[in-house]
Amino acid sequence: MMMLAKLLHSHGFHITFVNTQYNHRRLLRSKALSSADGLPDFRFESIPDGLPPSDEDATQDIPSLCESIQNNALPPFVDLLRQLNEGSPPVSCVVSDGVMSFTLDAAKELSIPEVIFWTTSACGFMAYLHYKHLLERGLTPLKDESDLTNGYLDMAVEWIPGLKNMRLKDLPTFIRTTDPDDILLNYCNREAQRASMAKAVIMNTFDELEQPVLEAMAAMLPPIYTVGPLTLLSRRSPNSPLTSVRSNLWKEESGLVNEVLLL
Repeated sequence: MMMLAKLLHSHGFHITFVNTQYNHRRLLRSKALSSADGLPDFRFESIPDGLPPSDEDATQDIPSLCESIQNNALPPFVDLLRQLNEGSPPVSCVVSDGVMSFTLDAAKELSIPEVIFWTTSACGFMAYLHYKHLLERGLTPLKDESDLTNGYLDMAVEWIPGLKNMRLKDLPTFIRTTDPDDILLNYCNREAQRASMAKAVIMNTFDELEQPVLEAMAAMLPPIYTVGPLTLLSRRSPNSPLTSVRSNLWKEESGLVNEVLLL
């Protein structure tokens, strides 16, 4: 998300990068945002994630975070959009991570167009789009844990458009659960299905790499724009004041050896 934000900024867009309060504090401690200080057209805001306050410098429990954001993040995000719209320029578009689809409801409420950015490969996203069908066919959740080792995951999955020679074991691993109420299985399924609510979908890939699946996906979703690979595109603005702005949550250690020998 940070890489995309920096690229949009390099093309003249005003950017407000919204994070959770927990992750924003970690970014500040890591000094990853220091080079953006004083830039009026690239600013940072944060909203609560609904979890108990913590100053730990550690990755949060992902299932708990996903569940809490789904249940709690919408009202503070709506409030933030209203606040930003009182300033200049107002918010003209929301670009959200694909698994933060609560933002779609906020954008709809305030009549702001929204674009969803899925950072996975197109193949991976197509698999998430078909979690719904895997559930309907009874292929997930697993009957019991023996399905992890008895060859069940070698079952061919030939019916996902654009994906050939696939097996269950080749799909994103959240299907490898025996719990029908598994938070991440159901969360990813829900978030993928809600992508159709966006005005457009951005993918971090390029047409020549994943053309068959992109063509199949085009019949299922709003307009799809491939903008990858972002790592390559980000090198085209070496003189940007945001070059050293990062999304690394870990505080950098000082005094480390800065020469690496690769064999």
